[in-house]
This record gives sequence, C-alpha cells and structure tokens, in this order.
Amino acid sequence: MERGLYIAASGMIAEQVRQNQIANDLANASTPGYKADRSSQRSFGDMMLENTVSGQAIGPIGGGVEIARTVTDLQSAPVRATGEPLDFAIEGQGFFELQTPQGLRYTRNGQFMRSPTGTLTDSLGNQVLGQNGRPITVNAAGTPAANPGVFNVTNPRKVGDSMFTGRAAGRGTGTVQSGALESSGTNPAQAMVDMITSERSYEAGQKAIHTIDETLQKAVTSVPSING
Repeated sequence: MERGLYIAASGMIAEQVRQNQIANDLANASTPGYKADRSSQRSFGDMMLENTVSGQAIGPIGGGVEIARTVTDLQSAPVRATGEPLDFAIEGQGFFELQTPQGLRYTRNGQFMRSPTGTLTDSLGNQVLGQNGRPITVNAAGTPAANPGVFNVTNPRKVGDSMFTGRAAGRGTGTVQSGALESSGTNPAQAMVDMITSERSYEAGQKAIHTIDETLQKAVTSVPSING
C-alpha cells in the first residue's frame, strides 16, 4: 500500500485531536477558572530507503506524526470583581477542594452557591471544603462562615466540569479573594488562529490523499494497457 496515504492520514488524525482540544477551549472561554490545554506533536522514526537492486541508499522517509501529549496550562488568569458574596477567586497557586460522590476533587472555578441545607456548594451540588477539610456553612443572608480552603495539589489532571483529580499536599500559596472570579485561561483570539492553522493542515492532508489516490487510479488503468 502507498506509504504516503498512511503519512497523510496520521497528520489528519493528529489535527482532529488538536481541533477537538481547541473547540473545548473555545466552548469554555467564559467559564471561570477554566484552564486551557496544549497539544504537541512528534514524528515517528524515519526509515532509510535503498535501491532494492543495487542496495544504494536513497534517503530517509518520515513515518507520519502523532500527538505526543496534551498538557493543561495551569498558569493563573486575571481576576475580575463580581461583587457576589459567594464568588471566590484564587490569586496565585492552589485549588478549591470539593467533596463529590467520586471522592475529593479540585477546581479553580469559584462560582459557588448556597445549598438548601445551608452549605457552600458548586453548581453541581458538591460541597466546598474549608482549610480544615469540613463543609462551609452559609447563613440565610448568603454570608459564608469562612472562605474556601486553598490546597496545593500534586499531579492535577482534568476530569471534566472544571474539576481535577490529584493529591492534596498542604496549603496552596495562593490567597482567596471574595466577590471575584478568576477569568478563563482561554485566549479566544489565539484559539481561533490555532483552529484555522489546524484546519489548513487537515486540508493539506486531504489534498495529499486525493492526489495519491488519483495517481494510484492512473497506475491501475495504465498497467493493463501497457501489458496489452
């Protein structure tokens, strides 16, 4: 089979992964505390081609590309004031801690609310914990008894809904600011540029496959006429 088809297809698959990642970043451009992802590519090892008759070296050929890894940019984003007493932002490093049915989870999205039982929760109803690891009570006037805790988390990994898994390792170095939210880590303008660039690369792979396919079709129709 024509090796160029595999090389072009591998590039298209890599760009599909990148486009999904960029689309998710754009969808969360207004989500407080959202952290954008970054994907990097790597090429498969080159293969050395040689003349099958003489054994003379022709040169190397690439084997295609793949997504090497996707990492989350945990850099702090600007904080904007909201004036809401149950909005919290972390200035600096650290995460809020949530008690979820799946166990402890961590987030930078400090857009919280008062539950019917009078505790501070996120939008999904998960309890927000204080620095002592206990739920935070909120009175009827909407004033929390304490600020959410700030925890240093080792090996944080995204699990959806602005939450991360990881292991708490003491108090984070960041400080909590009430009546404010951290902005999304997505830069919409840059994300759109990256999306267009990725689409152009994907289209280039499509054109390469189309060209190779046309060449193969001509070869299939020409060989019988030559032999005849």
